[in-house]
Amino acid sequence: MAGLVPAIHVLRAGCEDVDARHKAGHDDRKPGTCSTMTVATIAQASRETFAANRARGEIALAVGAAGGFTRRARVHEAGALRVRFPGPPAPELEAVLVNTAGGMAGGDCFDLHVGVAENARLLVTSAAAEKVYRSDGADTAVAIRLAVAAGASLTWLPQETILFDRSRLDRRIDVALTDDASLLIAEAFVFGRAAMGETVAQGRLIDRWRVRRGGRLVFAETLRLDGAISDHLAQPAVCAGRTAIANVVSLPGDEKSVANVRALNGQFLGEAGVSAWNGLALVRLCAPNGAALRHDLVLVLAALGRPALPRLWLN
Repeated sequence: MAGLVPAIHVLRAGCEDVDARHKAGHDDRKPGTCSTMTVATIAQASRETFAANRARGEIALAVGAAGGFTRRARVHEAGALRVRFPGPPAPELEAVLVNTAGGMAGGDCFDLHVGVAENARLLVTSAAAEKVYRSDGADTAVAIRLAVAAGASLTWLPQETILFDRSRLDRRIDVALTDDASLLIAEAFVFGRAAMGETVAQGRLIDRWRVRRGGRLVFAETLRLDGAISDHLAQPAVCAGRTAIANVVSLPGDEKSVANVRALNGQFLGEAGVSAWNGLALVRLCAPNGAALRHDLVLVLAALGRPALPRLWLN
């Protein structure tokens, strides 16, 4: 509500100005009536106030390797985003993303750029599940750019993104790898909080992935859910009523990776599909709720060779 105060002051000032002109004989409208021009000014002031109160966040992180340890080379933070390092330099450095805004809303804009230098190893996770709240019309924009150099590896394992009813998220993930770089990336969406009885009846989700290896496009996908999201998710060919989904991409990935995941059949709480091509393995997960999805993600990550999960995942 604090963001609306300036607009309310403009409204009062506008009406008081009209009243003063009426008393002076310069306006034949009734006291307390705002002119059309004043209403337009108030609307513009409200839009400017809304835009000024939108969250912005930026992280630019680069890490390098020396003496068998990965260390921070450059850290830039701006706005609502922060990155923290819970441990000292290690063979694999752990970075934790923090959104001090407490979530994302319509009109917010976040930009993350992570670079992993030659032979460095980096694990990126998040302090908590990200929440995308209801929007009055503007999209929440998130741009993620990941670059991994020769002999380096990046494991990108943020906690789930929870979408609220009438949220609007437009996210882009662009990854550039050298031919011998390694990548493990898992991103999960949960539509509403099942424990709270929430559903996402309406909203918009655009999730665009582009992965390039040695300059060649090896994976491209765009997910788009727009309008009646709960109706879309209820369709048998989409989620059959399930409300939690995830993609896991592993490079390199091959038929051995596929076999390891398929060997888990019977242990999943939801559904899982896996395939390999272009030197990568892709696992798709669909579960009845966020807890079931987390269970299945842990199984898949272990099958793909992830030796240990981020400590924050285990809290």
